Amino acid sequence: MSSTRVADALGRLVDRAPSPEDFTSSIRTRQLTARVGAWLGVCFLVAFLTGVWSHVAQLPNPWVPLPTRPVWLYRVSQGVHVAAGTAAVPLLLVKLWSVFPQLFRRPPAAARARLLDAAERVSILVLVSSASFQLVTGLANSAQWYPWSFSFRSTHFAVGWVTTGSLLVHIAVKLPIIRDAWLGPEVVPERGAISRRSVLAATWAAAGVAVVSSAASGVPGIRHLSVLATRSGTGPGGIPINKSAAAAGVTAAATDPTFTLTIVGPGTQRQLTRADLEAMPQTTATLPIACVEGWSATGTWSGVRISELVALVNAPTGSAVLVESLQRGGASSRSRLPGNVAADPQAILALTLAGRRLSLDHGYPCRIIAPNRPGALQTKWVNRLEVQP
Repeated sequence: MSSTRVADALGRLVDRAPSPEDFTSSIRTRQLTARVGAWLGVCFLVAFLTGVWSHVAQLPNPWVPLPTRPVWLYRVSQGVHVAAGTAAVPLLLVKLWSVFPQLFRRPPAAARARLLDAAERVSILVLVSSASFQLVTGLANSAQWYPWSFSFRSTHFAVGWVTTGSLLVHIAVKLPIIRDAWLGPEVVPERGAISRRSVLAATWAAAGVAVVSSAASGVPGIRHLSVLATRSGTGPGGIPINKSAAAAGVTAAATDPTFTLTIVGPGTQRQLTRADLEAMPQTTATLPIACVEGWSATGTWSGVRISELVALVNAPTGSAVLVESLQRGGASSRSRLPGNVAADPQAILALTLAGRRLSLDHGYPCRIIAPNRPGALQTKWVNRLEVQP
């Protein structure tokens, strides 16, 4: 086919393609886009900041020592993170709907203007793609569904920076338009058309329903409304179970009568049976379990302070402790208690929950429970503590 015919075919294709003027709805206005976009930006900013906190909290050696008080800080932070991400889903859909006609905007004729237009389109593509990736993978993580082979936590964290950076660039480029949309005259909808306020009210309602129905399982009083949540708060002692002993492959080892806990210190080590642990002074702490999926629940735990176990091997108070589980493999099989956490009087090796012996699925014969920690680091089925210098 000759170049002339190709050009003619492309020309006819462009002529048949829709243009922004073909979308005649009076609801799609800059005022609507600016207002939905503002709340969407707030949701992404909140999700980014709380996501950074969650990422740092899960590092074996955090960039800075994280506080152990208040004990509910991670619970609230992660709950807000999941709620903000959930609310962003309907906001993003409405925002994309409002600007959809601009997808068919013709490139400008001037070469320089066309280059700038192409750069803007690429930046928007990066923003939309990364934002969609964050929301889709975040929702999948909340449902504990992982149809991919990459690490969710590290990838979600990295793409979060891409999303936030591209969002800030987008705001800077569109700031004059955003300002005019907020301060300019109101666009009067056609007679009989839905008003902008109605669309906004429906959008806020959709965001609210999404949050309450799927991300409020950790909020007392409205937990029963969170019908789409993956964890209801039920389970032994009122604490949900993410992974059972059978799924972790530890049933036989955890119920072995000869089980011993090994504590390794500088130049010495001790081995304690569960009976030995029960004979030591017991500490009770009311602490929440809060997982990255967004659910949380509070339990009353009793056991031996980590600081007292550290003292048994003549290690100084404030030493970091490496925790190992009977579980072999998986992100939850090992964790590290930084020195300030190990020394906290509410950091304990729990033996009971709600006054009863730990259930097998909750980590029998013993598990870690410490304040202001992600649930994934509250290691279950503990069989070794190694004090680090």
